[in-house]
Order: sequence, then C-alpha cells, then structure tokens
Amino acid sequence: MATTTRTARTSPWRSASPIPVRAAADAQSERTTTTPRIPLALPSPSVPDGKFRPSAYAGEVVPFRTTSFREGHDRIGVHVRLFSPSGDESLHRLHPLNDGFDRWETAIAPLEEGVWRFRFEAFADDFATWEHAADVKIAAGVDVPVMREMGAQLFDRAAVDKSRPAAERRQLQNAAKTLRDPGASEEAVLEVVHDPALAAFFAARPLASLQTVGPDLELLVERERAGVGAWYEFFPRSEGARLLKDGTIKSGTFRSAVRRLPGVAAMGFDVLYLPPIHPIGRLNRKGRNNTLDPQPGDPGSPWAIGAEEGGHDTVHPDLGTLADFRAFVRAARAEGLEVALDFALQAAPDHPWVTAHPEWFTTLPDGSIAYAENPPKKYQDIYPINFDNDPDGIRNEALRVIRHWIAQGVKIFRVDNPHTKPLQFWEWLIATVSADHPDVVFLAEAFTRPAPLQGLALAGFQQSYTYFTWRNTKLELEEFLTGLARDTADYLRPNLFVNTPDILTEYLQFGGRPAYKIRAALAATGAPTYGVYAGYELFENVARPGSEENIDNEKYEYKLRDWADAEARGDSLAPYLTRLNEIRRQHPALGQLRNLSVHWSDDDAILVFSKRIPGELSPTGRSDTILVVANVDPHSVRQTMVHLDTRVWGVEPGEPFEVEDLVTGEQWTWSDHNFVKLDAFTEPVHILHVKESS
Repeated sequence: MATTTRTARTSPWRSASPIPVRAAADAQSERTTTTPRIPLALPSPSVPDGKFRPSAYAGEVVPFRTTSFREGHDRIGVHVRLFSPSGDESLHRLHPLNDGFDRWETAIAPLEEGVWRFRFEAFADDFATWEHAADVKIAAGVDVPVMREMGAQLFDRAAVDKSRPAAERRQLQNAAKTLRDPGASEEAVLEVVHDPALAAFFAARPLASLQTVGPDLELLVERERAGVGAWYEFFPRSEGARLLKDGTIKSGTFRSAVRRLPGVAAMGFDVLYLPPIHPIGRLNRKGRNNTLDPQPGDPGSPWAIGAEEGGHDTVHPDLGTLADFRAFVRAARAEGLEVALDFALQAAPDHPWVTAHPEWFTTLPDGSIAYAENPPKKYQDIYPINFDNDPDGIRNEALRVIRHWIAQGVKIFRVDNPHTKPLQFWEWLIATVSADHPDVVFLAEAFTRPAPLQGLALAGFQQSYTYFTWRNTKLELEEFLTGLARDTADYLRPNLFVNTPDILTEYLQFGGRPAYKIRAALAATGAPTYGVYAGYELFENVARPGSEENIDNEKYEYKLRDWADAEARGDSLAPYLTRLNEIRRQHPALGQLRNLSVHWSDDDAILVFSKRIPGELSPTGRSDTILVVANVDPHSVRQTMVHLDTRVWGVEPGEPFEVEDLVTGEQWTWSDHNFVKLDAFTEPVHILHVKESS
C-alpha cells in the first residue's frame, strides 16, 4: 500500500501517490504570453465546454490527468494539489502515461462530500534530468566529472532542506560525498545514480524550477448512493393485492407491501423504487393493455397523476395515508433499503392543476388540451406541462412537491421523461434542492438521444438510464461499456436497468431464461448501479403483440405473484440475483465505474472485461480484480480462446495466476491465453475473482 501523509482514519481521500504538502511557488516563471514556461493543458476531470462541474461519488477512484511537456530532453514533473471541502490540502505526484501524447495521471478517491478544488502544477524536475543524463553519460565515459559535480550540487541543495527527515538529509550528504570522491569507482557512482531510495526522496520532495501553476478547478463529490447501488422496482398496489370472490381485485396497500420488503432486502438490493403513488385520474383512464375502454375495477396507470382526491402531494387512498407511507419508508430503512419515489411532472385530465392552472398546459385551437404522445405511443390519460406560459409558477410548484416528499423521508427521485421538459428547468430545480439537501439524488429516465441524455447529466442529474437494454451483441457492449467508463464518466453515472414496465426487449422475449441470467450478470458487473423491475426474477417474457412491453402490463392492472412458490419450485432467478448482489458487496472493484478494461476472445459472442481497484485506493486496503467472461448468445454453447492483458492486474504475460468462479465456486489456473466453454443453458457467464499473490 502506498504511504500516506496522514492516518487513513482522518484522511478525506485515498491516493496511490500522496507526497508531503509544501507551498506552491510564490512566483511562477515569467509570464508575458498566454503559454506558460511549461505548458499545462487538457485537465481532467472535466466536462464539455467547462460550463458545469465534473462530479464523482464518495469513494470513487477518479483519474486526475493533464497534458504537460517542455522543449528538448530535460525532464519535468507534475503534481495535483487538492483542497477538500473542509479545507484539507494534499499534494499528489502524477506519473507519465508514456502514451506518446505527454499525458500525466494519478488516481485519487475523494471520500468527503462537497465541492473539492484542485489545480495542476508542472515544474522542471532537476533531479530527474540529471539522473537521466548521468545514467547515459557516465556509463559511456562522457563528461563524467561534470555529471558527478552536477549531481553533488543537487544533493547539496536537497540536504539543506529542513523539511526533509534527518536520516534522509544524511543519506543525501553521503551521496554528494561519494560523487565528489576522486577514488570512487564508476560502479560506486552509478550505484548513486540508480539508488531507488534517493529517487524516492526526490519524487516526494522534488527540486523544482520553472514552475507553472494551473487554474483552480472544481470537482463535486456526492454521496456514495449517487453512484453505487442495486435498485429494485415494484408497484405497491400489487404487493398484497387480493383476488376477491366476485373476480375483482382488491389493491395492495403500503401496509401489505411492507411484507415484501424482507424479500427484496434478502436479495441484496439497496434501493426500492416506487412508481407514482398518487391518485390516478378517471378521465380517459386506460384499461388493461393500454386500451381506451377501461372496465370497472381497472386501476389505471400510476403515471396518469391526479384526481378529485388530490395531485402530486397526495397518496392514492387505495394505498393508505401519508402516515402509512412514512411508516413504509421507516420499515424499508430498517431492512437496509432506501425508498426512491417517481417524480412525473405531468397531469391526468382531472388533476387539480388542470382547473386551477390551465395556463400550465397547451390548449389546442379547438379548445381541448393536448395530451402526451411519443409516436407511435399515445397517452390520452396524460397532459404534458407547458413550461412557457407561467415558468415561475411551475418552478415553485415542482419545488414545493419535491420538498414535501423530502419531508416524508424520500431522498431519491426517479424522474419520468425529463428530456421532454426544458433542460434549464432541471438545472434550476436540482441546484435549488441540492443547496438545502445535498444528499438528494435524481435519476433521469432519459431514453433519448445522446445530446439531451448527456445534457441532463451535466445539468445535475446524479444518475441516468442508458441504452443498455438495446446493447446486446459483443461489439455493442464493448463500445457501450467502454464509453461509459471513459468518455462520459466525469459527469454521467449510468443506472443499468435490465427491464422496466415499458421495456421488454426482443432479447428477453426470445432469449429464454439464459437471456435473463446474461443481462443481469452484465448489468450487475458492468456498472456500479443497476436495476431490476419486479417480475424479472420470474422470467416474465411475453410481450403485447407488436410492442416491447409485457402483455397484461402492470402499468394498467394489478399483478398477483407468488414469489415464495416460484422460488420453492426452482422457477425463480432470485437466488442468482442474490448471489450477484453478494458478489457486488464483497468486491469493491465492482463499485467503480472508470476501471473497466475490455479484453479479447476469438468468438464474436464471448465478451471479456475486467475491473480492478488497487489496494491503496480500496476501502478494504486490499487489491481486488474481477474478470467477466460472458456468452452473450442465449441460444448456444460457445467454446473459444480468450486473450487477456494480465498487466492490468500486475501479472506479466505468460505468468500463471489463480481464478475462482464466484457463481459456481470452481477454480482454475489461468494465464494470458485460456480456453473457455460457456453453456448458455447452464452458466452463461464466468464472474472470476483473480487471486493476487500477497
């Protein structure tokens, strides 16, 4: 583990390269031009255009990168200076990536929530320049006396630095003495040049000149749940719903739904997401399977919010009271679950807003109000909001509603279709809420084009749905997962839901039970946050003809499920989901977003990737490496060779290492080239723990 300058208990960060803090240069090298003496460019973390802060979550390993170089062959060094929200200052040495692009990097895991400040500092590294020149010239017998005296003078300069430990200063003095000793052999002199202890002294406290100090930058660090968690979605009206003798169904309530909480918690989920819990409109109510002729007893879509009983600040009377909801939140918390609530900024035709504020909607030339459409889908039971007639009124009401539910104990909101509302509105709302409640998390249901999806993340959404449900082939997944880990990780945190009430992809419809295993394993390991909508564990895969939705969709009716019976019959994916969540909790590498590396296979259906966290950055203090090998074809048995860049976890190519399959418990000795056979009908995915030698 890397040394630190403070105890792990009090440090607001974990770092691979901390060095003792010292003041930045009082004066930089002469600046009469835009370009400094040693250029610094392309700082990261950063966001496009620089209009917003980059963000991270507490404990996330963040790569701090910049580009820096100088003329000629003289060497430079680069630091990043960090200031925590509470004012702790730390200094961290960057290492060159040696990628041909003069990029420098170090990895730091901020632990304290709030706004961090950081800046990069570049300097001429006098020791590194001498060390390189001396190594080449002394061995070649060129300018040997000059190189020896130059080195001795560097050690003299360093030895008078009173901030260095006394033992270090003595060692520097002895090195200078050796270099000046005319009787010292070439071997003895080269030992000084190559001495790793001396190099470590100068790495921690470099002799710096020609310093450049970059601008102050900011990084917003939010709570861990903003970036890590396993989500489960259920409709409380279905949990505890009962079929009556007359064939009608009595709605479940918050009190009956409490009985499902231990089952959700036992599967290892962290967040329980509820669709809207408000009164449902009666005008234009949808019937079963989205029909326009509801029958008596049809409950309607929860997203058609508002009726004579109330609107967005009201609980549907069939579910209980506001006090019942608060009790449900407390019961969930006791099970280790945090409740997330849907925030759908829209209204049923009989929502109180429609009468009180008709200006909040779009009136058509015939006098009717426009209902929502997402061609070819039509939502006659929902009126979208018009944000331009009374923007202040809508802002104030939305803020009031959010604050109301925060007061009931809700700190996570899943926002329905945010891309159909002005981006400016979301930036204002999230910033206003965060000013008083920085622990509130907003998830964007942003199934939309890349620009608005990313724009919502930049505007403040802590999480976003993604295109994961439609990325199914090896090539698609390689590009998708790499993009999440590399291209947008400074501001966009994905939540990889495997299904939703609106989305039952063809892959799940026709892939059978193997498809459900494959998608769950990829979601659980591919990103720190993923989600499952209830019924997934029962392999509900029959779609309404011509759609990507389940037939008998729960959006429009009650669902009576017997979870225990399915599990007793071995007809449930719940044990597999439980194991996935156990693996996630036991392996901190899976709690990171930016650490994914794609490897290779000879089969176009075998996806291979790894995730690693080094010990000095891990909450356990131990390195952790997970290797995922997945057969993404749910219809076949595949056997092929996989090819690994084992240097990712510190093993040289060709060297053996041990792996354990965390699903089956099997163990093998692997190297950088390995044969695999993955049967989609038994275990289609290896989730391998790489056992690193101590």
